[in-house]
Amino acid sequence: MRSIIIAGGGYFGCSIALMLHARGWRAIVIEEADDLLTQASRINQARVHGGYHYPRSLMTAYRSRQNYERFRQSNRSAIVDEFTKVYAVARNFSKVTANQFETFMKRVGAPLKEPPAAIQRLFDPALTERSWIAQECAFDFSVLRDTLRQKMEAAGIEVRLRSTVLTASPHLSGAVAGLSDGSEIECRFILNVTYAGLNRITAASGLPPVPLKYELAELALVKLPPELDGISVTMMCGPFFSFLPFPSLGLTTLSHVRYTPHASWTEKDHRLAETPYETFNAMGKHSHFKLMLADASRFLPALSGARYHDSLWTIKTILPLSEIDDGRPILFHRDPVMPSVIHVMGGKIDNIFDVEVEIDELLKNAG
Repeated sequence: MRSIIIAGGGYFGCSIALMLHARGWRAIVIEEADDLLTQASRINQARVHGGYHYPRSLMTAYRSRQNYERFRQSNRSAIVDEFTKVYAVARNFSKVTANQFETFMKRVGAPLKEPPAAIQRLFDPALTERSWIAQECAFDFSVLRDTLRQKMEAAGIEVRLRSTVLTASPHLSGAVAGLSDGSEIECRFILNVTYAGLNRITAASGLPPVPLKYELAELALVKLPPELDGISVTMMCGPFFSFLPFPSLGLTTLSHVRYTPHASWTEKDHRLAETPYETFNAMGKHSHFKLMLADASRFLPALSGARYHDSLWTIKTILPLSEIDDGRPILFHRDPVMPSVIHVMGGKIDNIFDVEVEIDELLKNAG
């Protein structure tokens, strides 16, 4: 059977393995950690995007809306939707007005409805132009991981934990993946699905780097006050905040556009880009929770009663084009020097269905 190596055992890597198996290919997943879904798939806001987050990127919002229900139905056991999702637009410094936000959501088919008076009263009217009830849910990564593991075991997909794809080199059959245990595997393609680690493989293999921006990011884990129990809020659109259930821990994540990023670097900072997790481990981590809370509570005074429990820290990896309109396109990039190596990355979990389209195109021309 024709083989494809998948470097990275996150949600994307595992989902791609199942896609390949369904299409008659042998997928081998190589994961550095001692379990699946331990990095970006675990440490994120756990949001299934319904399009509302991207009022300045028509394509991202539209694709999010198209993929939303499909993701819910495909991962029903991992979906958490027993909360009220509220979006609001700030009166000052927002990059969109309330009317623009509402009009845009109508264009992409993202439903909004008027919130009850009790929710409207939560917001400071001097700082908040308008709020709505939206249709958006969260996911429990631990259930998602267990479900993927079961599906992969049932399909007989080989998974090698505590192993890393260090290098990619050309071969008549396509490529050879050099692993951290000294072994080599011949394959048709190497799919580099390592998120923040994309440029570790390019650097070690003499391939051109993938243009990326990296951020040391913090998600504060909090317990909400009773007034906000069962509610999630995202304030749009600019240097504002969001809080959302984090189901696997029974807490809520609080993030802030200004205070969640602690540091940033790009692929031009070669040492940092080529050793992202070593860089991450070496960086000091001092919570910005108090700054997040102080600013967010101006808009939502009841939030001042939130209690800090801990922080989740991660390397957020961003395509430079995303910073223009806050869009989240996928990366599905065939290496120009070694076309049998494909770099894959999605900025949000429902991007997986856009990746599936690219996988079909890749296999159609695989020969």
